[in-house]
Amino acid sequence: MSTSNTPIDSDRPWAELHDLIEASDAAGAAEVLADLSVEDQKLALAHLAGGEQAILMESLLAEEAAGILENIPEAQAADILEDLPSEAAADIIEELPGSVGADLLREMHTEDSDAVLAELDDRDEAAKLRERSEYAWDTAGGLMRASFASFAETATVGDVLKDLGENAERYADMDVQYVYVTSVDGNLRGVLRLRDLVLSKRANPVTSVMIAEPVCVLVSDNFDSLRGTFEEKGYIGLPVVNESGRLVGVITRQEVREATAEHQTEDYLHSAGILGGEELRSMPMAARCGRRLAWLGPNIILNLVAASVIAMYEDTLQAVIALAVFLPIVSDMSGCSGNQAVAVSIRELTLGLIRPTEYLRIVWKEGILGVFNGFVLGCLLGTIAGVWKDNVWLGLVIGGALFLNTVLSVLLGGMVPLFLKRLKVDPALASGPILTTCTDMCGFFLVLNLASAVLSKLN
Repeated sequence: MSTSNTPIDSDRPWAELHDLIEASDAAGAAEVLADLSVEDQKLALAHLAGGEQAILMESLLAEEAAGILENIPEAQAADILEDLPSEAAADIIEELPGSVGADLLREMHTEDSDAVLAELDDRDEAAKLRERSEYAWDTAGGLMRASFASFAETATVGDVLKDLGENAERYADMDVQYVYVTSVDGNLRGVLRLRDLVLSKRANPVTSVMIAEPVCVLVSDNFDSLRGTFEEKGYIGLPVVNESGRLVGVITRQEVREATAEHQTEDYLHSAGILGGEELRSMPMAARCGRRLAWLGPNIILNLVAASVIAMYEDTLQAVIALAVFLPIVSDMSGCSGNQAVAVSIRELTLGLIRPTEYLRIVWKEGILGVFNGFVLGCLLGTIAGVWKDNVWLGLVIGGALFLNTVLSVLLGGMVPLFLKRLKVDPALASGPILTTCTDMCGFFLVLNLASAVLSKLN
């Protein structure tokens, strides 16, 4: 019996869904879900277990389930599709826009996506989805829209305008900005601007109005190439062709902007030590643990390397216990400065404002900044250390170590992402551990080595 008329707890919209699913009332849960706002639907699904999400989606009409999955994170939607029977997942995929369906299939495990594709009724559509899902998500093939307005080069202006008018509803869904002209084989021949179409004589052939040999991109073009093309010119959209020149899709400026935002999110996750893509707390615990341990495990080794420096100066530490208080401060402050430089380098690399070979620019720009900031921070911490222990030599050791380590950390933080980019290693992933180890090791070494040099003055 459905309980959709029961007031829904706005603070915990998932609670009633959970109770209904536990009571084997999937139909009632579906009705409750339909009454929720889009935001509450996302919130509710995130708080349900994977099996409950699948039960709920299977109880909905394919069209309704597709509408919900389109509004939640791709990683979560792909997990739900994997938990569904392949027939039910295929019905939902058929209701999704082609670009969204391809994205979800790309996120799924290969065996699961293959099973879903095998269940699709439209074999041509299945072939297109399979082809699109094989492209990396941030290439032209992965970002493009497969629906576009195109006409044969034998058509007239009147033919085009008549077809656009008679099928206005279909073309409205495509968000038509340009009309493309193709050969009999489907190869791109030109682009028609709507203004030129409207102001031309109906009997004119489209070839006399079109812009011949238009700018286009290949399906295999990567994200950096696409971003550069759209930044160079003010294109709203560009045609996408395959290796033989056949028109296969259209990519818009908006899609490149969204890909830029996704890259930035990915970089942020990597810098925080989350590997393997997006992580959500609704994902299986084993997968989440594995993604985090892949970054935390190697960090044990890196931290042991840094700690070994302390072991080398154990006698100095025992002689001047106050040094133990300032060791973590020096390494942490330097690490913060270095991470700021890392963030700026990664950002400039992402925006194409710097090349991976421009080390001298980094040395000049970050070096001056490091000297200034290091001097200010060194004076502050050195003064605090000297006043606290009433020992000017302790202040000079701590302040000098922080000054030198700050200069070193901003230089490393600025250059390491460029070096890793040249090696084709993700800078956002590897820069943090390398910088942390180096700043800790050098910070410990500088403090303890300087202290050893003036040990008699510190006691």
